[in-house]
Amino acid sequence: GERAGLARLQAFSERMPNYGRDRDFPSVEGTSGLSVHLRFGTISVREAVRAALRSRNLGSETWLSELIWREFYQMILDRFPNVVHEAFLEKFRALPWPQGAEIDERFARWCRGETGYPIVDAALRHFNQTGWMHNRLRMIAASFLVKDLLVDWRLGEKYFADHLNDFDLAANNGGWQWAASTGCDAQPYFRIFNPVTQSEKFDPEGSFIRRYLPELARCEARYIHAPWT
Repeated sequence: GERAGLARLQAFSERMPNYGRDRDFPSVEGTSGLSVHLRFGTISVREAVRAALRSRNLGSETWLSELIWREFYQMILDRFPNVVHEAFLEKFRALPWPQGAEIDERFARWCRGETGYPIVDAALRHFNQTGWMHNRLRMIAASFLVKDLLVDWRLGEKYFADHLNDFDLAANNGGWQWAASTGCDAQPYFRIFNPVTQSEKFDPEGSFIRRYLPELARCEARYIHAPWT
């Protein structure tokens, strides 16, 4: 409810100055944790914006930019409702995504967190347990599904829609189209997140990976991002 949402906002306000530094590391409490409250309206985006403007530091500026992205995707959905079913960029609407049993198996393994790439698998297993995924992990997992496994982004979007506690159609669609390079941003199709270097950068000691991949609990930090080495 609203009381809980305001309490979480207050707690985050104390950490907000560090938001720009901490928000990309899934093993620390670096994000606001307000996405479910914003989704269900138990806190308003205006209240969140006011908190950011009151704080006035680099962390609050970064958080405000994220709130603006959320509003931007709401605007895109309102003005271009066709994005619900197809790519925002017309030139990618007829893109022939691979089909068949192998693609189905790739998608199933991604959903279960059994791709063999630790940061991707830890992200999906955490997601399946909690109904929430850290934003950095959403980008890594989405890029991996679309750009590495060559699975249609709409399948990933639907999986998130079915399992996210904070599911928001505009933000979910916008995020997946951003990752797939089919959306309304200027980044080209060859933008690909490398899951190993992303893991090394944002979970350097493998703390998050070990928490959700017990089979790698004893793996040394230097190997945990790419155990096959």
